[in-house]
Amino acid sequence: MEHQFLFNCPVCGQPLSLDGNSFRCPSGHSFDRARSGYVNLLLPDGKHAKLPGDNRQMVNARREFLEKGFYRPMADALCRELVRELEGKDTLTLLDAGCGEGYYTRLVYDALTAAGISTQLLGLDISKFAAEKAAKRFRAEEPVQIGAASIFHMPVADASCDVVITLFAPFCREEFLRVLKKGGLFAMVIPGARHLFGLKQAVYDQPYLNEVQEYPIEGLTFLRSVPVEDTITLRDGEIMDLFMMTPYYYKTSAEGQRRAADLTKLTTETSFEILLYGKD
Repeated sequence: MEHQFLFNCPVCGQPLSLDGNSFRCPSGHSFDRARSGYVNLLLPDGKHAKLPGDNRQMVNARREFLEKGFYRPMADALCRELVRELEGKDTLTLLDAGCGEGYYTRLVYDALTAAGISTQLLGLDISKFAAEKAAKRFRAEEPVQIGAASIFHMPVADASCDVVITLFAPFCREEFLRVLKKGGLFAMVIPGARHLFGLKQAVYDQPYLNEVQEYPIEGLTFLRSVPVEDTITLRDGEIMDLFMMTPYYYKTSAEGQRRAADLTKLTTETSFEILLYGKD
């Protein structure tokens, strides 16, 4: 499959093409590609903070944690479901909306490639620190583009993606439906009710179950849910890596943070649901 550049200009919406080391649109808007390979397509007026999204500390913690394989069973299950659903396709374009530091993005790309599916991949994350890490996971010759942009205003053309995946990212139905082709596949991973309940028990006086959303999504046909459950044991720095990569860290009192920092061993459940949909 020919390596095309599929991002659109966030200013005027026209297609971007690579000119030297910059992405340019026909109107002359230009966006430099960073040395790591990602392009920052987040406009100043689209930011709600000076550095939106996960900060460097959170991104590094997530990378350290994920690289140790604690969530690999879920990643492998997602890859199996995607390959199963896309069997028989020769080529496709896949968007990872809220790709983070690219751990899952890399595994999905490799799984589809191994299955003989030529995949052009787009990854978007609002955090430039995450986008930079994600871009470094791919070689320049691979048909992969990583950009820093909000998934609520994705610089991606209408009906340009055969597959959209999103893992633990904010949900934006309108944008997901806009970029997904008719007959396309949408895959979402959400935490199960008891995900990380052991961590909550260690940190909170009154631990609570996660609220699991209803499956129906307007404009999409629900195909199936695939639960993935496991128990993991963490030690010392692994515990803080997990804690810091979750929203709990920034929503927890100083006392709760101290409890987490004092832990030397933690056993906790992990619980995920892989939800698969087709576009009507």
